[in-house]
Amino acid sequence: MISAGMDDSTAAIAAHSTYDEYLSSQVTPLDLSYLEDEDIARQLVELGYRGAGDIVKREDFESRKKFANLTRDSIRAQKKSLFSVGKVFTDPFLLCLAEREEANRNGKLCTVIFIRDKNSKNQEISGYIDYAHRLANEDFEQYFTQKKKILPRPSDLSYFNWESQIVYGKSSPNYEIVSTDVTSLFFRNRLDRKILDVDPRSASPGDSSVRTVMTSSNYIQLALYDHITRRRL
Repeated sequence: MISAGMDDSTAAIAAHSTYDEYLSSQVTPLDLSYLEDEDIARQLVELGYRGAGDIVKREDFESRKKFANLTRDSIRAQKKSLFSVGKVFTDPFLLCLAEREEANRNGKLCTVIFIRDKNSKNQEISGYIDYAHRLANEDFEQYFTQKKKILPRPSDLSYFNWESQIVYGKSSPNYEIVSTDVTSLFFRNRLDRKILDVDPRSASPGDSSVRTVMTSSNYIQLALYDHITRRRL
């Protein structure tokens, strides 16, 4: 498969590991039927007597290949930089996360996800997740393709097991825990030092923050807390 974003010549070079392999790709079945010798056919292609289009010289091939590889890797990196690219979402929660992925990656947003659901042991759990931190350290392809559910963990900002009554709290690179009381929880954004109030009874989650409550058939309870960091990029 030829990578999108390359011209035809660059893509042709990137597709072959050696110069002779590149030359062979320019040899046509008609050439072989006349010449009956692939080595001679390659030589004629190299001299410009056979083949389609401009042929890259042998001495230029390695430098052109390095450029082609860099171009290919750059294109792949761009495609892989966002896990949500190219996905079709039927779950409104995943769609909301996809819409926020780029902003959380580049630091314009620091979204905190609240999830209440059941774990693999059918125990009810809830917690607050630093979305940007999870994105930076985890393969979200498995979540955006719904191969796995996003659930809070003891390593997240907050984790509560409703059956065992065990509570965990851990600050993240983006948020510092101000209070670990499950009924009154606050996080301080490390960049602008503003408080994010995730108490659902509060009239507002705080300055530069927005709370979005949503529903999904895949979860018991969901909410997103978007904090605008005003980071200068």
